[in-house]
Amino acid sequence: MGPTPKPRFDLPTVEPETQTFWEAARRGQLLIAQCLDCGRAHYYPRPHCVYCWSEKVELIPSRGIGTLYTYSTVFINDLPPFNERVPYVAAQVDLEEGVRVTTNVVECAATELRIGMAVRLRFSEIADGVAIPVFEPADAEERSSK
Repeated sequence: MGPTPKPRFDLPTVEPETQTFWEAARRGQLLIAQCLDCGRAHYYPRPHCVYCWSEKVELIPSRGIGTLYTYSTVFINDLPPFNERVPYVAAQVDLEEGVRVTTNVVECAATELRIGMAVRLRFSEIADGVAIPVFEPADAEERSSK
């Protein structure tokens, strides 16, 4: 018997309640939760509404369009595997659907980020078959062609 593999702290724990979310992410779709009683959306999806506690919640696709609410450039992170990724931009993005997502911003120098700038969803594959939602400036294609 070989050595026990070390746990990957950068991989999500897929539980029955989150399996649909992670399967959608693998296909390039961000799901958010919509309460069928109070009508409010929330992120990350949970089996109950975080506002009214109703269990009548459905998962709906987000368009992935939002604005940068806040961000911070991380220069030091001693935890593997994040220490291999510094510097990176940790951020919060307000989606059109009314939810705030904690994420990373990619494809943009931190010096070019501005609170309120338009961003759009993309997915970053962090392991075979595991993709996480990240965001890039809405004009990322335009930036890369310069």
